[in-house]
Amino acid sequence: MKRLLSFISILIIFLSTSCEREIEEGQPDLGFDFQPLEVGLFWIYEVDQTIYFGENDSEEEHFYYRDHISSYYTNEEGEQVFVVLRTKSQDRINWTIELPYTLIQRDFSLVRTIENQAIVALVFPPKSGIVWNGNVYRNVERDDFEMLNSGTSVQVNQENIDDLITYRDIRYEVYEKGVGMVEKYAEVLTYCSRNDCLGDMLINSGYKISLKMSDYGSI
Repeated sequence: MKRLLSFISILIIFLSTSCEREIEEGQPDLGFDFQPLEVGLFWIYEVDQTIYFGENDSEEEHFYYRDHISSYYTNEEGEQVFVVLRTKSQDRINWTIELPYTLIQRDFSLVRTIENQAIVALVFPPKSGIVWNGNVYRNVERDDFEMLNSGTSVQVNQENIDDLITYRDIRYEVYEKGVGMVEKYAEVLTYCSRNDCLGDMLINSGYKISLKMSDYGSI
């Protein structure tokens, strides 16, 4: 009798373990937590920005952005739309509203819409070498984004062009698993194309902006 009970106990443990393993194997990690979506989450970024108005004419600024998921609603397609309020500060004490934008987890992609301009910022599951059209939801030309995955973080290269003569366009974002976007960089410049300065990489117009996360959490 004791042997029978022992056998039954072992069988129950084996079946339970097997079931748990099947459940775990049947639910692969799709990497959605590279951009957590939950009301109350916030991210604070230290920002360095330079705007070029013309030759030898630029304006530099150092400040902070705070992106806070303030609410969500369900759209006509049945998707949860998370509303992110971006505020700006010079001292991390006094904040002013910069703009709202939205994030949607649509199928296996993350759609970010700022000022009615939607881009596919991420695709899931995150894998190195994946290429997708970031402008698929916009009526503009195709813009291929490429992902590099290092395991706990992914870098999305949105553009990487510099002809050293007329323009430079370098843009990327970095996401960390369980955190969200931790870095964003954009350098979009046009160079002087007159005969007397062609090829000198003299900046005629454009901007540089760097965001690096300094804090995150939930309120």
